[in-house]
Amino acid sequence: MTSGNAQEMGGGPSRIAIAVLYGVILALAGVSVYLFFQADEMQSELSGLRDAVQSEVSRVQEASALLGSANQRNLEKLRSQLAEAQRSAEAAAGQAKQEALRHAEEIARQLQQEQERQQQQLAGELDAVRQAAGATNTKIADVSSEVSSVRSEVAATKTELDRTIADLKSVRGDLGVQSGLIATNSKELDALRTLGDRNYFEFSLTRKQQWQRVGGVAIRLNKTDEKRNRYTILIVADDKQVEKKDKNINEPVQFYVAKARTPYEIVVNQVGKDVISGYLATPKVLSAR
Repeated sequence: MTSGNAQEMGGGPSRIAIAVLYGVILALAGVSVYLFFQADEMQSELSGLRDAVQSEVSRVQEASALLGSANQRNLEKLRSQLAEAQRSAEAAAGQAKQEALRHAEEIARQLQQEQERQQQQLAGELDAVRQAAGATNTKIADVSSEVSSVRSEVAATKTELDRTIADLKSVRGDLGVQSGLIATNSKELDALRTLGDRNYFEFSLTRKQQWQRVGGVAIRLNKTDEKRNRYTILIVADDKQVEKKDKNINEPVQFYVAKARTPYEIVVNQVGKDVISGYLATPKVLSAR
């Protein structure tokens, strides 16, 4: 093999390598340019995206600021309304408390007035009771005094009555019948009435009178003898007339009636000019003889 062929064989591969190298370099340059443009485009897109994001963030921040301001205003308004409501509630509670206190004070005042009125009324009633009790005690004392006085008077009257009764006499009548006790005056007649043994009818007769009805019988005065204390009378009983002539005062003039076992008695205590006065005594129990 010659040297010329050898050189030709040695220069061939170098030129291919160089060509390949240039090709690679060109490719890398192209890729770099492409990448540069891609990077610039991406940078533009990133810048736009950043601006958009920043704008959105600003808008969101503004909206958030507006919303926060509105929320703050609403919150302040709510706080103000709450404070006003609390003040109103406190004022209403205070007013209600004052009203309740005023009402309680009014009730207490009325209760005190009612208690004072009742105490005054009770005091008045107690005073009236005391006065009535005092008056009653005075009356009781007066009545006791009067009772004592009456008792004394009754005792004295009884004593006097006993004495008067003891002085009374029992005599025989004009018919021979023993008479009961005889009264000679009004005092003794009252004593006889107190004894209650007989019925007693007082009378006073004058000659001017024709007849006088006394105790169921009729009596007429015919004449009187004032000096001798004598008198004459006519008596009508059971349709029968009897004359009692020249009778003395305090003498039992006796006569019978159909409805009595014991005789009726006329006792004349006083004889005047054409007038006599006395009483008729009749039995308490009437029965046929």
